[in-house]
Amino acid sequence: MEIKFDPLRRFIKIKSLSSICMLLAAIAALIVSNTGLHAYYQQFLDLEFLIGFREFHLSQTVLQWINDGLMTVFFFVIGLEIKREFLIGELSSPRKAILPIAAAIGGMLFPIAIFFLLNYGKEGIHGWGITMATDIAFSLGVLGILGKRVPFGLTIFLAAFAIIDDLGAVMVIAVFYSSLIYWHLVAIALVLLFALSLLSYRNFYSRYIYIPIGIVIWLLFLESGIHPTIAGVLFSFTIPSHRKKRLVDVIVKGKNALNELSQLIGKKVIEFKNHKTAINILHKITSEIQSPLQHLQNRLSTVVSFLIIPLFAFANSGINFIGDEGAFTTLSISIAVSLVCGKIIGISLFTWLAVKLKIAVLPQNVDFQQIFGLSCLGGFGFTMSIFISNLSYESAHLQDSAKLGILIGSLVAGVSGYLLIRYSLKKSALPE
Repeated sequence: MEIKFDPLRRFIKIKSLSSICMLLAAIAALIVSNTGLHAYYQQFLDLEFLIGFREFHLSQTVLQWINDGLMTVFFFVIGLEIKREFLIGELSSPRKAILPIAAAIGGMLFPIAIFFLLNYGKEGIHGWGITMATDIAFSLGVLGILGKRVPFGLTIFLAAFAIIDDLGAVMVIAVFYSSLIYWHLVAIALVLLFALSLLSYRNFYSRYIYIPIGIVIWLLFLESGIHPTIAGVLFSFTIPSHRKKRLVDVIVKGKNALNELSQLIGKKVIEFKNHKTAINILHKITSEIQSPLQHLQNRLSTVVSFLIIPLFAFANSGINFIGDEGAFTTLSISIAVSLVCGKIIGISLFTWLAVKLKIAVLPQNVDFQQIFGLSCLGGFGFTMSIFISNLSYESAHLQDSAKLGILIGSLVAGVSGYLLIRYSLKKSALPE
């Protein structure tokens, strides 16, 4: 039974470690934005980068390539995580899914409602989607600081409702934060996605087919007016969860290769041709039987967590405090309050209602004090919140104000969540 949780444990470990890289990247961006390096920082982000040929090319700034290109890979991995959780993970059955779904719904509705109340009639109201998402990496990173005292069920619960939060944020981006849409390009992209879905249904996968078509789908979304990161999510849903291989045949090949290698026991020389062939066969077998979905998630999670997201944090956290207009505004306050208070009320209330109405149960060894602390961590809305703030506001001043509010809210959420969960763990460990 323990093997079942290995992918989830690996996912949690990677996300926890990547939070350190994101934090360092954000701090670096804040430093360079408020020193003499600010001009060079801005020049780097505004640098035009061209891909293609003379007749056909795509030209974007470095910032656009990060936000529209590299972040598509991030959304692709998010989509793989969502698909895996609904197929075989913590959202694969109604009993498992009800509690994190209830928490996620409450954690999205209340921050949005508070934001609307605080910004009704003001120019920043279009950024209501900023407050709805929970950053998986940072929130899991805070739990990681508390160590093995944290019940694994609490960590799973956090990961599950944060993934549903991401799904909600993706849907909001697709519906509310897309520009004028060219539906004929969307239609072509959907036809290609349908074709890949048919291949997925037949458990057929080849990177020589999927990758080129995936790039075309991304280009179509980029030109259609729907944000291209949505292409990453939809593309991820077409990745098969199984290989079209007979397991019996693969096992026979594997046994023959292992028998060949067993002749090496006690010997030093391994450069014989048959032995090299046996090693190559075993290497091929692992790629033949591993799920494409799991394979891509394993390969890309590290790149996304330790390269793409820190790069995104560095490119988008550069708030200038020494300009003519201060970044700290009422918008900053409203976003911070909405993130912290909205998540605390929404997550804890909806979780409590789901348990009291007996439609769900708390994870093993988890109590409501820990859930309350976890609801504070839900206000850690870094990556997705900053991403939505870029889509919400064209004004650099409003973007800086929103990002400052996100940083303040996330800081308060992280510290308060850590202290509350730490206190609840100490209290539960005391002898009666």
